[in-house]
Amino acid sequence: MPDGGPLKIVSRKVPDRRLTDAPADLPPLLERIYLSRGLTSARELDRELSALARPQALPDVDRAAERLASAVRDGERILIVGDFDADGATSVALAVSLLEAMGAPRVSFLVPNRFEFGYGLSPEIVEMALAEDPAVIVTVDNGTSSVEGVERANRAGVDVIVTDHHLPGQVLPAAFALVNPTLQGSQFESAAMAGVGVIYYVLGAVRGRLRESGWFEGRPMPNLADWLDLVAVGTVADVVPLDRNNRVMVTQGIRRIRAGRGRPGIRALCEIAGRRPEKLNAQDLGFAIGPRLNAAGRLDDMSLGIQCLLAGDLHQARELATALDELNQTRRALEQEMVQDAELIVGTHDQSVEGRFGVTVYDPAWHQGVVGIVAGRLKDRIHRPVIAFAEAGDAAPDELKGSARSLPGLHIRDVLDQVASRYPGLIVRFGGHAMAAGLSIKRVHYPRFEKVFDAAVAEHLPEEALSPVLESDGSLSAGEMTLEMALQLAEAGPWGQQFPEPVFHDEFELVSQRVVGERHLKLVLKKESRLFDAIAFRQPPLAGTRQVLAAYRLDANEYRDRVTLQLMVEHLAPLA
Repeated sequence: MPDGGPLKIVSRKVPDRRLTDAPADLPPLLERIYLSRGLTSARELDRELSALARPQALPDVDRAAERLASAVRDGERILIVGDFDADGATSVALAVSLLEAMGAPRVSFLVPNRFEFGYGLSPEIVEMALAEDPAVIVTVDNGTSSVEGVERANRAGVDVIVTDHHLPGQVLPAAFALVNPTLQGSQFESAAMAGVGVIYYVLGAVRGRLRESGWFEGRPMPNLADWLDLVAVGTVADVVPLDRNNRVMVTQGIRRIRAGRGRPGIRALCEIAGRRPEKLNAQDLGFAIGPRLNAAGRLDDMSLGIQCLLAGDLHQARELATALDELNQTRRALEQEMVQDAELIVGTHDQSVEGRFGVTVYDPAWHQGVVGIVAGRLKDRIHRPVIAFAEAGDAAPDELKGSARSLPGLHIRDVLDQVASRYPGLIVRFGGHAMAAGLSIKRVHYPRFEKVFDAAVAEHLPEEALSPVLESDGSLSAGEMTLEMALQLAEAGPWGQQFPEPVFHDEFELVSQRVVGERHLKLVLKKESRLFDAIAFRQPPLAGTRQVLAAYRLDANEYRDRVTLQLMVEHLAPLA
């Protein structure tokens, strides 16, 4: 099937200046890497808690804190309404456990089943919530678009505090408080926070109000830092940009997990994923812990993931983590089958990606909980913005639910907003971020939407952006390719969205190659008379060549208590 064309490797631009206040022992390579990621001062490398942004600039944070502090003191029932992904699960677990630790006697949570109710605080979810007779509903990782649901709660006399990070639409809900760093006019310095970061800040302000009122005289006051393991997991799993503030929270959370101070649920998830908590890094959170939490929301009920994070002991946590792992295995099998289906769809003549900018795929047999992964995999394969659709199910039998994944430079939610404005009624509902979004359409409108989406993407995305590009941090000398440097780079992060892990590219002599695990290549590469062990995943053997171009990461490979340098090859191609 056609793809996005040959991969082009480009070196990141490095400003011709130094980091201000840089320590004398900062390696030149690290300074170069930081400069190329937009840092200007070594102060931006401070990952201590004292470097966190102050909460005062968050919209409505004071109003939310006052109301929740009052609810805690008066013993009012507080109901947390979450989302069904890892950010939502960590947000709910944080809100419930931290409010209880502050002395709230009546806290519960509700996570809508995505297959019955869809996303957010809908009027139907409010009806379910009212059965618990809450005085306050707190949304976490959702609510900014829940205009009708908030209105229903208001009519019932229930105060709604929205804590969210999703981009707002043209109409905002009439909530008691709306805490969202992406709101227009927000002066908070980190608009990139995940939902779990927002509720963490809100509850930090709540603790401050309670302390000022003397609430903690005679009762223990919780240490907010003890909840940063949850913040780290949710932030990395939601793939939000790792700006300075997020890097601080993720670093601090990982430090606590490594030190054995993470909650039992996270430890159990590490164990089932084959990760050692004392060696954990941000990549492990994104590729091992996050997917197992997400599997619950994709295929079953996210309450399972929340209960794992709330587990009070390791035995209970292990049982729940095992169930999550089984769901994740099922999810992976479904994903593989659906991705193959999607590739076949776009490989047919009438669905070819040639000449198309935005691609949509749909199969009535697909599972709606996995279409987001399918869209992401297909986007990486064909290098086009992709929306994958599945049947909405019994809750809306005439609708399709879609999940969109975009390319750098194309704000996918803005594209959907334009489509909704130009073609009223074509999209039933939508929401999301720059790189990912969700939407619903009527099944009968799918052929029309397919054409409209393609045209809208073509209007905003230059044709040259459709060719895949790998950004590299340049070349390394053989002397820079050391285990010591690999260890330094591993600790120089955390690396993630918009703060990517360093990748380098060089020409090598291919000394040997052998297939391992059926689909991977173990390599020995030679540069400047030095030999380097390397591995390339999902890479077929190269035939008839001795000189190769490799894009790679430096990795510290631990095997049988021995740590050695290994090159993790991201791209391998013969040199002409």
